[in-house]
Amino acid sequence: MTEITVAALQLAFSDDIQENIAAVSELVREAASKGAQVILPPELFEGHYFCRVEDEGLFARAKPTASHPAVLAMRKLAEELNVYIPTSFFEAEGPHHYNSLAMIGPDGAVMGVYRKSHIPDGPGYEEKFYFRPGNTGFKVWPGPSATLGVGVCWDQWYPETARAMMLMGAEILFYPTAIGSEPHDPDLDTSRLWRRAMIGHAVSNVVPVVASNRIGTEEGQTFYGNSFIANERGDLIAEFGREETGVLVATLDLDRVKRHRAAFGFFRDRRPELYGRLAEDR
Repeated sequence: MTEITVAALQLAFSDDIQENIAAVSELVREAASKGAQVILPPELFEGHYFCRVEDEGLFARAKPTASHPAVLAMRKLAEELNVYIPTSFFEAEGPHHYNSLAMIGPDGAVMGVYRKSHIPDGPGYEEKFYFRPGNTGFKVWPGPSATLGVGVCWDQWYPETARAMMLMGAEILFYPTAIGSEPHDPDLDTSRLWRRAMIGHAVSNVVPVVASNRIGTEEGQTFYGNSFIANERGDLIAEFGREETGVLVATLDLDRVKRHRAAFGFFRDRRPELYGRLAEDR
């Protein structure tokens, strides 16, 4: 039997990057002590979710991959603990800015960088002001006994993201997130929709899904947590509510997942010749 143990972190953040790195590091250590081999922190854990407003001064927070404090800290920690840490960060590359993720391996090296493909734009989530659409394409990486696929937040709503990563060989999907209240509609709670979208990816691709979200209130915007790990059937095998701080850990039987995926026949019965419409822009 081939197994892998994965973890999702859920916590609130201050707007002090060193405090946040320390808080994430503590939970990474806890997850590693419970046997986790791949440990997922939330999206942009370096500070408050700044995209709720358009402020040109906030571009100063972006740093290149090689010198970003969050990436450097997770590289050191990954090497010390012999774990994989998909690390979300605000990336600067020359005059360009991206919402990026560095896949950090157990030797502390950056295995590659994924730049968020789908960039939202709406009240409280004005990311198009800050981030260019990613130019890396979707990414998967070899992990411990499994190929790892990672999408970032808004990517998680798109079935195309999940299916593309599966066709690239992904065996587990990870989604770091920053999502919560909707300033334009205080009565709108998207937490159930958010979970259902990703559980749908689990079911239709027969693949485990790991989602990590932040909690807490930042300048009036409340983040609703609900981080979870779902198996290939879409069943929740570990979950948090809206306020818990901590670590979710689950061990997945990859041989069983592979058997279930083959038995369902979703990839056997695909008809790519009929899907051209999906690649048209209207």
